[in-house]
Amino acid sequence: MRWIRAAGRGLLVLVVVVTGYVASGARADEGRGGGRGPLTLATAGDLTGYLGPLLEGWNRTHPGEKVTLVELPDSADETHAQMTTDLRGGKRSRFDVLNIDVNWTSEFAAAGWIRPLPRDGFPLDTFLPPVVDTATYDGRLYAVPYVTNAGLLLYRKDVLDKEDIPPPRTWAELEHTARTVAPKHGLDGYAGQFLPYEGLTVNAAEAVYSAGGTILGDEGERVTVDSGAAREGIGFLARGFREGWIPKEALTYKEEESKQAFQDGRLLFLRNWPYAYAVASAPGSRVAGKIGAVPLPGPEGPGTSVLGGSNLAVAAHARHPDSAARLIAYLTSERVQRQVLTRGALPPVRAALYEDPELVRRFPYLPTLRDAVLAAAPRPKSAHYDQVSLVVQAVVHDALTGQQTPEAAVRRLAHELAAISHR
Repeated sequence: MRWIRAAGRGLLVLVVVVTGYVASGARADEGRGGGRGPLTLATAGDLTGYLGPLLEGWNRTHPGEKVTLVELPDSADETHAQMTTDLRGGKRSRFDVLNIDVNWTSEFAAAGWIRPLPRDGFPLDTFLPPVVDTATYDGRLYAVPYVTNAGLLLYRKDVLDKEDIPPPRTWAELEHTARTVAPKHGLDGYAGQFLPYEGLTVNAAEAVYSAGGTILGDEGERVTVDSGAAREGIGFLARGFREGWIPKEALTYKEEESKQAFQDGRLLFLRNWPYAYAVASAPGSRVAGKIGAVPLPGPEGPGTSVLGGSNLAVAAHARHPDSAARLIAYLTSERVQRQVLTRGALPPVRAALYEDPELVRRFPYLPTLRDAVLAAAPRPKSAHYDQVSLVVQAVVHDALTGQQTPEAAVRRLAHELAAISHR
């Protein structure tokens, strides 16, 4: 298999990485073992079951550096809670390599939970440019991009073709089609991820960004959310629930629930990550061969997605930091990144893969996704990101359920975020 052969062919790159890592001054903590040896990789739940086989390939060719995979819950919030609890244990921590949400890099680095990495130890110039910024904090590299992501608008192509309607480019077009066409075909109009968890933070940020607003600036030191753009973005989502073209059930949706609703043929439009397109297109899906994907719409044209994905980091108290760096180099090599896409349906960070004709034929959304990633914006950077996200979730949820007007919600959001930034 190609993902097994990749280990041997990537040996030269791995040697360079290890040399750079050691030269940077990184070392194992006293009492934790040498630079090389067995590792534990912690990650959120592997929804497509691809990661185990990739690590088997590493383990077969690196018998002295075998990796044990620890799968945490697939909920970002629960994974974050379990990782941070473990990392606070210091030298008692059981995790060596962490597959972390892109927006946790700043928090983990500021807390001293992950080690800085040498920029020249990894081929960062071969990655899609925006993803590298998610792996830095205070001007230093603290992780290596592993998977990227940008939200896409999935739609029922068969329904729109039958009505002779193009996919929406603006919020007004989305709203009109969701309100008028969806009921004719027994469908709900539109859904995203609106349960109060990290997914709601993403959906809210995309709405604010698409309207031209921001939430925080200067790595969390400045609150910028109190704007007409934020009121417009949150108002758009709140109006969808109030008018019914976003079903009330969507208030319970995370990624999987919303994907399943679309895959079961209950939705006309869905905001989700590209994996949902791949799964919904697979044999056995009720909508296989009937769907398309376009960039998220905005007020006047294409909107702005939040940059998603994950980065690989070395825990501050990793037992074998050299092996950890070598594993990261393996998992981010071009050959293994290809398997991340083909086996895991997850968007790779290597730019060249988005122009590979074979992959584009198999994953026709890749050009659209590449453009979405290049135009995407990161979630607000903050050393207190977990608190920022919890506030966004709570306040926006109140707006979506009609407990507060969008205007009042934005004022409250600005006040509560200011309290966090001044701690």
